[in-house]
Amino acid sequence: MKVIIPEHMWEENKEGVIVSWIYKDGAEVVEGDPICEVIVEKIQSDIIAPTSGKLSIISEAEDVVQLGQQIATIS
Repeated sequence: MKVIIPEHMWEENKEGVIVSWIYKDGAEVVEGDPICEVIVEKIQSDIIAPTSGKLSIISEAEDVVQLGQQIATIS
């Protein structure tokens, strides 16, 4: 399953930055757990695991991200 930046996280036309990953690449995650921290305009938010499974990170810490962008996969 794709892990994306939810469309409702912030206003359109703004960019966010991945602050850190709570889990390492390849870690087993549980649905509902925070897996990543993103910041936009000094407001930090968690990205929540949409399902349980093995995390495969696509976007690294300090990468700039957009709404709707895939940042990881959980399989």
